[in-house]
Amino acid sequence: MVFRSPSEGSGVKVHRVEFFEGVGRIDRALADRLPLSRTRIQALIDAGRVSVDGETVKKASDPADAGAVAVVEVPPKEEPSLEPEAIPLSFLYEDDACLVVDKPAGIVVHPAPGHPSHTLVNALLHHRPDVAGVGSERKAGLVHRLDKETSGCLLVAKSDRAHRELSAQFAERTVEKTYWAFAWGHLDGESGTFDEPIGRSVRDRQKMSTRTAKGRRAVTRWTVLERYTVADWLEIGLETGRTHQIRVHLSEAGHPVIRDARYGGGPARVRGFHGLQEAWAKEAVAAVDRQALHAREIGFRPPGSNERVRVESPMPEDLERLREILREHPA
Repeated sequence: MVFRSPSEGSGVKVHRVEFFEGVGRIDRALADRLPLSRTRIQALIDAGRVSVDGETVKKASDPADAGAVAVVEVPPKEEPSLEPEAIPLSFLYEDDACLVVDKPAGIVVHPAPGHPSHTLVNALLHHRPDVAGVGSERKAGLVHRLDKETSGCLLVAKSDRAHRELSAQFAERTVEKTYWAFAWGHLDGESGTFDEPIGRSVRDRQKMSTRTAKGRRAVTRWTVLERYTVADWLEIGLETGRTHQIRVHLSEAGHPVIRDARYGGGPARVRGFHGLQEAWAKEAVAAVDRQALHAREIGFRPPGSNERVRVESPMPEDLERLREILREHPA
């Protein structure tokens, strides 16, 4: 049985759990009974915020006897910093209403637990202070997101009105987004479409999947730009914008994005893959230290204008190196 007290002092929430049977590991038992992840429980144990029968739990692997009562203190999450930071940024387009930033790979878009600073938001607040509070306090004008390791075009509104108009274009699916991806193996044909719903994976809650209990329609169009011995260079258009959509569709088709750590960006899962032991193939893998995915182009109507614009981001240096190596070994 679980008893939950009201919040106590400084926003700390206290959970009390009584174990009617003995448990082997306190972290696993608490994660099964509370709306907290096992990782979060372990962090609270390390911080001395978990006790059993009045004794502070020392290790996540400690057991608990039948009849024992655990107390878990959960402090409020600290709000990440929104301080301006002088992080270099390149701008691909700008008018009075909006701008497009050329996001570098390796930078998180929003401050979040684990990434409280050094984000794109912090950089934007330095380069364009007027975006502070646009859309919401924490968005700083951002209208959409890119994964940390994805580079390229990112659209930013410069006023609340512009944010509403651009958000409406995303909702109406009139914003055109084109990506470049380097994926292992060879897709069937020169072009095609993935049309499979995506949702939270039933096997791993940290991942998205087409094998899900609650998926939303996801449509990804792809065209082969170049073929190499071991990989394809793809141009990809999105009709929908689900989390990790390109990476999930390619991975589950057996052709993950090169160096995609979360969705199998090594060759082991690739259908019919051959040739990794060649020195040049190893060189290609070493050319990038992030997923080989780039937001190449975005098309939209700037707020207050009747004309559409298309903004392009050039190939980043690391993906250019990868392409040069692969081109030496065409299919």
